Amino acid sequence: MTSPRLAEGLRRCNVLEDLKMARHAGLPRPSALHLRKQNLLEQLMAVDNSSESKRRVLAMENDFRSRISTHVNSLPTVQAEFSKFNTNPFVLMFHCFNKGYRCIREIEQDILPAKVFMSMETSSGRMVETVALPVYDWNVVPSEMHSTESVLDGKQLLEDELRLATLKSGPRCLNDEMSKDIADDIISNCRGWAESAAVERIDFTYGVLYGTKKRSNKKDWHILRNIREKLERLGSGTIVVDTSNRWQCVFTMDSLQVTVTVRIGIELWNHIANHDLAFMEICTALIRACVTPSDAQAGDHQFSIVDLHDIVSLQTVPSDFNVSILQRSQLEWLFFFASHFCDEIE
Repeated sequence: MTSPRLAEGLRRCNVLEDLKMARHAGLPRPSALHLRKQNLLEQLMAVDNSSESKRRVLAMENDFRSRISTHVNSLPTVQAEFSKFNTNPFVLMFHCFNKGYRCIREIEQDILPAKVFMSMETSSGRMVETVALPVYDWNVVPSEMHSTESVLDGKQLLEDELRLATLKSGPRCLNDEMSKDIADDIISNCRGWAESAAVERIDFTYGVLYGTKKRSNKKDWHILRNIREKLERLGSGTIVVDTSNRWQCVFTMDSLQVTVTVRIGIELWNHIANHDLAFMEICTALIRACVTPSDAQAGDHQFSIVDLHDIVSLQTVPSDFNVSILQRSQLEWLFFFASHFCDEIE
């Protein structure tokens, strides 16, 4: 039976949610994205059976390994001076409290791994773009501040359509100001982009390298809302497909048609490649580049993270499952990696 206090708390949460939805009418409510391990294995088999897919996997594997090695060699080492780590003294003290540390030597052992993670978080997104986009016939756009292409990370010309993309490394990287800026850039520069490519159709993607729409902070959808509202204020374009309950909008400016779509995770990579094996190809390439096959498997290991055992478990993998591009011990890494692209893996 629900207590009166809990019931009142739930009522207030519902009221706040209703107010939030009323403030941004039309905001989609995405359903959870489920991935089945059986389907992932079928996709892996499809990659293994395709010479073209394996060619792309091997090309990305080699490029990833080379770039990751170069990056790792540039990271701070245990011999680095303390000032090189740029630590936050408040975070260090909070971490000390959390761990119950009494001596500096105890917290020192945590500083280097934390710095390594932070550095990789910063650089990994651009590295993935640089490696993967050319494999799928996209051009990487150099980041030039205060230019008409500063919002762009990739572009591809397909006959009478120019495909453009701005890419973010994770589903919660965007804030309100960035949403407005991206919308402004699209409206201000779309004519120039089209003229430079001699086309009258643009397909613009706001893409996120991993995650799901449910995990997104929804600031990405507000790019679409900001486009609609600004066009209505300026009267300089016509909304053809409205943003209401959609992750896409379409507008026209004279003869130019611009489609803007939010694509996250698997949807993004399949769009980039124009086929549905891109996610698995990138996943396989990264595992081959980063994970050495091992005889050891998770088995009955008791993980501290409560659901990690179920995520990486190989119990549902048939004993006779075999592919040439990944060893059986690497399959748990496949499921571990794929769990970042769904809301539930089963």
